[in-house]
Amino acid sequence: MPALFLALAISSEICATVSLKYTHGFTRLAPSAVVVLGYVASFALLSQALKQIPVSSAYAIWSGVGTAVVAAIGFVFLGEGANAWKVVGIALIIVGVIALNLGGATH
Repeated sequence: MPALFLALAISSEICATVSLKYTHGFTRLAPSAVVVLGYVASFALLSQALKQIPVSSAYAIWSGVGTAVVAAIGFVFLGEGANAWKVVGIALIIVGVIALNLGGATH
């Protein structure tokens, strides 16, 4: 169940972040509402995941996956330029998240 909470938290964060582009400085109500509700839902779900997942792993996954997916959405659907350095940067984020998780929990 904590993995489901984390996946839903990531999905909510991605929706909220992509919606930021469409708020036009929070002057458009519908996308602004999606941003606020998306971030509230994301943090609420993340807090549930943190009951059983260590914060270092959960936050790394939440932020890393969110960053990588939002960047990919920007490249593929929003016409943002992609180049080798950006792809390398995203790959390094993913490698960092994997490394944190491979490190395991220490008590």
